[in-house]
Amino acid sequence: MRKEMNDNMDDLLVKYLLGEATMQEREAVEQWVAEKTVHRKYFDNFKLIWSRSKQLAAHSEVDEDMAWLRFKDRVEEIQSPVVPMFSSPFFRIMRIAAAIAIVAGAGWFAYLLSVKNDKSQEVAVHSGNKTRVETLPDGSVITLNKNSSITYAEHFTDGDTRQVVLTGEAFFQVTPDKSKPFLIHSDDVTVKVVGTSFNVKNTTEKTEVIVETGLVEVTKKEQKVRIRPEERVTVSKGNIDLVKQKNDDRFYDYYRTKKLVCEDTPLWELVQVLNEAYHANITVSHEKMNLPINTTFDDKSLDEILNIIRVTFNIAIVRDDGQIILK
Repeated sequence: MRKEMNDNMDDLLVKYLLGEATMQEREAVEQWVAEKTVHRKYFDNFKLIWSRSKQLAAHSEVDEDMAWLRFKDRVEEIQSPVVPMFSSPFFRIMRIAAAIAIVAGAGWFAYLLSVKNDKSQEVAVHSGNKTRVETLPDGSVITLNKNSSITYAEHFTDGDTRQVVLTGEAFFQVTPDKSKPFLIHSDDVTVKVVGTSFNVKNTTEKTEVIVETGLVEVTKKEQKVRIRPEERVTVSKGNIDLVKQKNDDRFYDYYRTKKLVCEDTPLWELVQVLNEAYHANITVSHEKMNLPINTTFDDKSLDEILNIIRVTFNIAIVRDDGQIILK
């Protein structure tokens, strides 16, 4: 019975990571992850394996079935202990990662197995229901938005690169080190920098990178693009195209600065950010949608912001069963 429950959760986790889960399924996964520390750790390992195996897959053409057989033969030859794996999506991810690693000559699968058996090999940082600032061993500073997390190796500064896996959204201020590029893996998108500051946001629909300072390289499969300050790259799920644009989003780092800077900002655009920032359900009537607002909300509560909007535009605010209507 327990194995069946684990397999069902693995199925949900795969759908969740693919962005194919329904709202009810997403809620089930997030509730399960929040229930216990061991669930959160399992999810982080699952996410780590998923993200990295997709990165390796982008650069390797491999028959996973044949590679897996070669892997098992090799293990039997050296009579090494085998980590028990079940016939589930998680097993399949591990299997693909192993196949890719063998053909590509990568050592990542060995690392994944060690993570499975030695929890001290990785560090997982979660923000929970509030933002969190984390300083990495190299001095880089990461500000995590709510309900976001990063995972990185305990010996972070060893090796030729500094690598983290991101779930959710974070602002990075990376300590310069030309000898060890800094890599962020978010699903099948990789962000590569040396020393700079930028924001990465990963949702079920897309991954978005916005640069404040320095130069950032964004990669998906064989596609690659470099972006500079005041530029952004958007990568939609299921699409390999990297869309580079001038960044006109003034709200992207509100969770870090605690400021919402409005300069002729349409009311509908501000409402979108308020819904995300405060987990609210605000709608605005059609005739009020494009009212331009010019002000800065500096660490204000939602009620304070709504009151300023009400006074500025002389509009009514109606609350109805959790919904807030501006009209």
